[in-house]
Amino acid sequence: MASSCSRALRHHACKSSRILRINLQNSWPNRSFALNSAADQQPAVSSLEEIVIPKKKTWSKEAVLQALASTVNRDPTASDYRFQDDPYLAPKTSLDFKLFSLSQESGINAAKYFINKYPNYFQKDYAHPHIPCLMPETLEAQIEEASEAALAERVQLRKVKAAVDLYDQLLQAGTSVSLDVTNELLELICFYGDRDPAQENVPEQRTEETPQEDVQDELQTRKGRGPRASDSLKTPWKENNNAERIFAHLSEPNTRSYSALIRGMVKYGAYAKAFSTYTDLLNHRLTADVHIFNALIAAAPEVQEKYNEKWELIVDLLKQMSEQKVKPNLLTFNAVLKALRRCGALGKSQAFPVISEMKALNIDPSLASYSHVLSIFYKIGAPVQGQKDILQEVMYEVSGTSFSPQDPDDAQFFITAMRICLDTKDIEQAYRVHELLGVGENWRLMGNDSKQNIYYARFFSLLCLMEQVDVVMKWYRDLIPSVYYPSSNVMTDLLRALDTDSRLDLIPQIWKDIKALGHGNRQKLVEDLLALMARETHSQQVQDSLADCALDIKSMYSTGDRGKVLMSWTAGSLSDIISVLLAAHRTSAAWETLKLFKTHNRVPSADLLNRFLTCVKESGDVDQAVELVKISAGFCLPDTHTLIHRIQQEFELSEQHKSILADLEIQTFNSD
Repeated sequence: MASSCSRALRHHACKSSRILRINLQNSWPNRSFALNSAADQQPAVSSLEEIVIPKKKTWSKEAVLQALASTVNRDPTASDYRFQDDPYLAPKTSLDFKLFSLSQESGINAAKYFINKYPNYFQKDYAHPHIPCLMPETLEAQIEEASEAALAERVQLRKVKAAVDLYDQLLQAGTSVSLDVTNELLELICFYGDRDPAQENVPEQRTEETPQEDVQDELQTRKGRGPRASDSLKTPWKENNNAERIFAHLSEPNTRSYSALIRGMVKYGAYAKAFSTYTDLLNHRLTADVHIFNALIAAAPEVQEKYNEKWELIVDLLKQMSEQKVKPNLLTFNAVLKALRRCGALGKSQAFPVISEMKALNIDPSLASYSHVLSIFYKIGAPVQGQKDILQEVMYEVSGTSFSPQDPDDAQFFITAMRICLDTKDIEQAYRVHELLGVGENWRLMGNDSKQNIYYARFFSLLCLMEQVDVVMKWYRDLIPSVYYPSSNVMTDLLRALDTDSRLDLIPQIWKDIKALGHGNRQKLVEDLLALMARETHSQQVQDSLADCALDIKSMYSTGDRGKVLMSWTAGSLSDIISVLLAAHRTSAAWETLKLFKTHNRVPSADLLNRFLTCVKESGDVDQAVELVKISAGFCLPDTHTLIHRIQQEFELSEQHKSILADLEIQTFNSD
């Protein structure tokens, strides 16, 4: 019976499970987790994607360094990277920066000179990977016999005189020189103006044959100004020089020969002769290259006087380029834009069509192109009202773009744009210019240290003029002295910004920076600072800090090293220091300063003595009040009577004091 019961239970369980499975299959047919195996399920979208294994990427040797450099930003509290190896040489002033950077460069040049002079002592290469610039250079010719190979070697070493002498020897010996080597010699002579270049890393030596006029030119160059474009024309193109002589010996000069000669003539001021040589090229049925046209376009403003004649000559050269099927390049259009800067109002009407033509030829303008456009519309010293849209349009074109150096004039863009921002008082565009400077490696296009200093001086002056003092101080701490050492004029602009926002409490901090920057002995700057401090009365805490600052300034008027007087006292500077000290209730220090009027033969004002007497009254010192009258009488001031009457009315005087005042009054009356 038990077995029959168990069979009945098994049959019932199997039947129930079969019914449950059937119900599940009927109720879940549309569920995403249907009772099917994984192998039976198909993807919603069936597509076969081919896996492409990328090729091996070759990294540069500096890739790791570049990746590390991208992780850090400039430290506004650190000195320039050139001085971080030696903290002792960290500059604090603009003069120190110039001196230390030049001395460091001089040391590098001296080291390179000895390495190249005695290369046999520096043959071991410690660098890995190999760094060619650290190894000795070959500066002396290795081929001694007269041959074309020796001539090519001297051209490669940039030895102009030696190459010309060897060329003459080869001609005298009847040895022919190939046209390619002759052209290389022509290019060398024309580039350096038929003279040996100033060799780098070689100490300067002056012989007895040095002309006196060259010495005078050198002395003028060593003065405070930087190099000018006219300095390259001190040795103009000479008639029948070696370049013209060698060119005349060529039986069949080609375009490269004419190109070297014409570019040399333009570079050294022989503009009319350059056009004459170009005419000779056309007479020989040769086609000019783009370098010839670039040089002639640059020389066009020099051979014509009227604006329309200059532009007509440029247009004629461009038409000849088209006829000769010479494709213009970036430097061609930059030369046109640079020439338009000397075409007056005509340049404004042609500048943007030139830019449009560049873009039509798929030539992207460089920073030099935009710099020339800005210079066409914004002349130095000319009124700039109503021309802000030109700057805005240019900045719209260049914003967010990373540029690479393509033209020597690229370094002029940032200082030109910032000059215009300063002239137009356009702080918004100034921020856009500075933002462009941080895109990519555009900072490399700022130029040398002098151009960088000019850029930041204009930018910070504009900030002082247009922004609130909190914003100005933020930029001040970010730029100074990590990238910029302000001049005394820029510090004066900062003082005006503090005065505008009534933040004279920052003056003590600014004075410390003025001393650290080496401007503590600038007479005008110090007097402006003192006048600002003495003009108003502040809280006691601020007044105490100003008094400490005034005493520190007073110490700067003392005699410097070797008896050299740094600054001379004036009546205004003495009065301002005394006013600051009196406002801080430092009567004793003010009294000592008052004595300096007599020491330095300066005359105090009546207003100063009256204010001094008011402070003396608060302390009740009758003796000091009488001494103050004696000082006034000693200078024969007309307000001495007023001081005497004030003392008689406001002080309790002894008989001795009354007698002294009576004598002083009689003395003053007699002097009147």
